[in-house]
Amino acid sequence: MSLGHACVDVYQGAVAALVPYFVAERAYSYAAASGVVLAASLLSSLVQPLFGVLTDRWAMPWLLPLSALAAGAGVGLCGVTGSYALTLAVVAVSGAGVAAYHPEAARAARAVAGGRHTGMSWFSFGGNAGFALAPLLVLGVMSLGGLGVSPLLAVPAVVGAALCAAAVRSAGAGTGKAGAPPAGGRDDWPSFLRLSGAVICRSVVFVGLSAFVSLYVRERTGGGEAAGTAALCVLYAGGAAGTLAGGRLAERYGRTAVVRRSYALTVPAVAGVVLVPGPPVFLFVALASAGLYVPFSLHITLGQDFLPRRVGTASGVTLGLAVSAGGLAAPALGALADATSLRTALLPLIALPAVGRLLLCRLREPGPPGTAAVGRGNARDAAGR
Repeated sequence: MSLGHACVDVYQGAVAALVPYFVAERAYSYAAASGVVLAASLLSSLVQPLFGVLTDRWAMPWLLPLSALAAGAGVGLCGVTGSYALTLAVVAVSGAGVAAYHPEAARAARAVAGGRHTGMSWFSFGGNAGFALAPLLVLGVMSLGGLGVSPLLAVPAVVGAALCAAAVRSAGAGTGKAGAPPAGGRDDWPSFLRLSGAVICRSVVFVGLSAFVSLYVRERTGGGEAAGTAALCVLYAGGAAGTLAGGRLAERYGRTAVVRRSYALTVPAVAGVVLVPGPPVFLFVALASAGLYVPFSLHITLGQDFLPRRVGTASGVTLGLAVSAGGLAAPALGALADATSLRTALLPLIALPAVGRLLLCRLREPGPPGTAAVGRGNARDAAGR
């Protein structure tokens, strides 16, 4: 499941990694380039909760390999399309493939993990590793001939489809839990909506950095293409490590405590990315990555536990609408950058993690299905049991 997740989420990272090449080869403005990021996010954000609702009603394991192929096909075609409109269309197809994958995959992964936070963190690690590898994949393919050879980017999708098919067969035969009906319990919509609001804040920061940190670091360090690619790799690779750390920290300190502290860390980290000059920017990119990614898998399981009767819906929202909502802000950031500067456009990202932290104040740790929310210590005991 983790390896298949990597092969799907490499295409979320690839769209942002392609932005500098659209600017260089097609002379896209910042706003136009960020529109490509929006195209990947918008359709995904709209339809992923719908797929979540569907998976609450029916098991659809066949979606996993099919969605992997769709995600790869869209990104593979984006460099050979003849117009801006067609580029947006094929990138949107990729976003739809990503949307179809996550709700069913998150349900199956949690069943296989037996509900443990570390198990879900390994599943999330796969997706974040795919993000981390995306800039290197794009750099390697683009070095062979620029956007004209973008169909080669579809190769991981074929591998991912095979891995997903194998994982579905193994999970279904080995546990009998994949696609099981939702657990009982009472849905806590107020807590879920507060969590989703915080994740939207996180999403805007992450998408904004993903879209522009490569270009921004080039400007700040004068290191050229290599420096920009390195910054994007640090952003994604730090996230992969942070996701694994998040699962372990949650089993020791409780999910809500870890999530709140991560949002607090993100505020000064993003400030350092935007304001600190020279090579130290890479350190702050790494810190921002940790702050953004430590709570990543915890968002998923918290959402599922807040809505125990609608696990697919919760997965679709936390992985889809809330996560992809940051893409809606990308064109606004791009337009602001065109009108002023990249630095000015990135300044609002400093405040958003603080807003997310405020939304998480007094958010209680959800108990096992069918129980009321519990305190941090009891939640750890429940997780241990």
